[in-house]
Amino acid sequence: MRSVSAKELKNKTGEVLRKVGQGERVLITKRGKPWAVLTPVKEGELKSSELRDYNTAWKDIEKALKTSKPRYKTWQEAIRRTRWRD
Repeated sequence: MRSVSAKELKNKTGEVLRKVGQGERVLITKRGKPWAVLTPVKEGELKSSELRDYNTAWKDIEKALKTSKPRYKTWQEAIRRTRWRD
């Protein structure tokens, strides 16, 4: 198993993902200690209950938005507040 530091992963993400895509497992280290393992996913390995189709996910987002209260009354107020510095 290949070992890659978190910094190296940040700088060479594409290269590391290509290796994982070719079937290689990669150990990610942070400050010299094992942190995570990247492994390739085989087709059908993820449970269908873990992933939602687009329409279902979007309906859930809309439902959440309807039940939440916006922080600002208008988009102009939101822009004004984000640009305002103390």
